[in-house]
Formats: sequence, structure tokens, C-alpha cells
Amino acid sequence: MCDSATERHHERVRRRLSRLLDAKFIDGTSSVIGTAETQLDEYFAGERREFDVPLMFAGTEFQNAVWNELLLIPHGRTTTYGELARRIGHPAAVRAIANAVGSNALSVLVPCHRVLGADGALTGYAGGLPAKRHLLALESPGLFTDIHN
Repeated sequence: MCDSATERHHERVRRRLSRLLDAKFIDGTSSVIGTAETQLDEYFAGERREFDVPLMFAGTEFQNAVWNELLLIPHGRTTTYGELARRIGHPAAVRAIANAVGSNALSVLVPCHRVLGADGALTGYAGGLPAKRHLLALESPGLFTDIHN
């Protein structure tokens, strides 16, 4: 998982993934985890803008559609929950979109931090708004340093 073990949703995400995948978590590493670690290090060093780690989503058809749409938001760009809803053909489902975005267990790799409120405000990020602000500033230096909400 690409989420913080200290975030409040961590255990809920682990339970959901275990149930949906009918699997248990085992501490360890693999070539995919190694690749993800390398690519994340490159991203945080400002050397990588896109990831090519193989991903497997564990969610409903609706959640999977939202998460796949998140992958299409370019590095350094943002969108809104309403725009995501329109893009997947459910323009009235903004709240459901927000819930699906919040259920993303692969944050950073699946860039849910690039989704803002309708007015451009930083809203709802499982890792906390300071982390969301940091990720956005990393991708667009100077653009998000003045946002205080």
C-alpha cells in the first residue's frame, strides 16, 4: 500500500483490501515493491513525473473508474470532484466521487492529491491537508504555498 501507517484510515483500508482480495498482509518485499520505492524516491527528489508500477485496484466498478480517471490527471495539474464526476459520466455523483477518491489505497501513485474542491480549495486528503499541500507544491512549486485551508 502507498499510504501512511499513521493516517487514520490505514486500518480500514487494510481490512477492505484483505476482504476484497481475500488475502492477508505479509511484511516483506518484492520486485514490484522495490520498483515502487525507487520510483517514489525519484518522484520526491523531483526526478520523476509519472509512475509505471503495475497496479491492481481492489474496489467496486465505480471506484475503479474513479481511480483510473485519477491516473489521467497530469503531473502539476489539478481537477475538481465535480469534473471527475463529469468525466466518468456521473455528473450528479460528486459526493460518491469524493468517497471513492478518499478510498484510494495507492495515494501518490494514483494521484488523489490532485483533486480540489469546486472553489479550488484543498479538501479531504486521507494523509492530511499538509501532506496534500506538500505534494501539490512539489509538483507545482510556488502555486500552492499560499493555500491555508
